[in-house]
Amino acid sequence: MRQPLIHIFGGTSDARQICVMMDVARIDYGLSVATPTGAQQAMGVRGEIVTGRMEVEEMTEYLRKRGTKMVIDASHPYAERLSQNIVNACQKLGIPLIRYIRPSDIDAIEHPLIYKVATIKQACEIATSLATRILLTTGSKQLADYVAHLTGKTVLARVLPTAEVLALCESCGLSVDQIFALKGPFSANFNRAFYQFCQAEVVITKESGEQGGFREKVEPCLSLGLPCIVLCRPGQQFTGEGITQANGLEEMSQLLANFGT
Repeated sequence: MRQPLIHIFGGTSDARQICVMMDVARIDYGLSVATPTGAQQAMGVRGEIVTGRMEVEEMTEYLRKRGTKMVIDASHPYAERLSQNIVNACQKLGIPLIRYIRPSDIDAIEHPLIYKVATIKQACEIATSLATRILLTTGSKQLADYVAHLTGKTVLARVLPTAEVLALCESCGLSVDQIFALKGPFSANFNRAFYQFCQAEVVITKESGEQGGFREKVEPCLSLGLPCIVLCRPGQQFTGEGITQANGLEEMSQLLANFGT
């Protein structure tokens, strides 16, 4: 079987949409996801799905053996280490890289109840000064860091309903009353009801953009009078020789159209 010449990294909803674009354009590709959950989210796409995290040496060897001619980084906007590994591997091999940038809504909403921060520590310092019951809608990857900075507070975590994630929540000391295992996307109405149900006094979230339901998470906070702390995206955009940025799915579609011609 012929190996695909394009390899995509990313378990996000954006990555899946890019795969669908490539399916429609009949472009062969492979897709790397970090976890079995990412593989489940990608089910139905035509490309080969590879599950498991790779460090830069393993990634470089994998791409070399496969004869990869182009890489698309459609990983999560906060996956800095993965993106840097992808850049390093591509530059070692001289492979062109398309870095997909999820459009941001961070500048579209300004309000006194919205606090924009650059680090987890800053988010937790503000939350600690504002409230006791703190809801995290930031995922599970850095849950331990939040819990460590929120000592003495009631931390509520909305996370994916997988055994691995639930075990992580328990290892961080969260009880069944503090864990809300749910899978999005969530509407603004659902979030409003959810915030009320869990009696959140402040919400910490990420600048996740339209695909991540950013407005749907923030707007209910404003309507309920809840402070909303937003962890902004890392500033580094991984630019350099051989790297092309695609800002949003429309630009990505145009790049793929050019590839097919």
